[in-house]
Amino acid sequence: MAYLPELGSVGRREIAALSGLAPYNNDSGKHKGKRYICGGRFSVRRSLYMACWSVIRFQPEFNARYKALRDKGKCAKVALIACMRVLLIRLNAMIRDGSEWSDCVA
Repeated sequence: MAYLPELGSVGRREIAALSGLAPYNNDSGKHKGKRYICGGRFSVRRSLYMACWSVIRFQPEFNARYKALRDKGKCAKVALIACMRVLLIRLNAMIRDGSEWSDCVA
């Protein structure tokens, strides 16, 4: 939270961009390039990286999300970044709403 004081006060797209987890396209004209993440605060991404591995390991919801992405053929880093973004958006909503972590989110 020290690296991201805006947590809880901005929307999901803004928080993803501030942390450097928002996907950006590489398109020009008819060319459709790969999407990639860039910018943002490196220290936030680095902190979320290890935290997300722990969440994937011990939270069944995130474990299922990660495995589903891997089963679709996504590489490990892409699946991890997707889970990192979901984790950050979920933490942002928790702080915004003043709620606690719950295992079952609809």
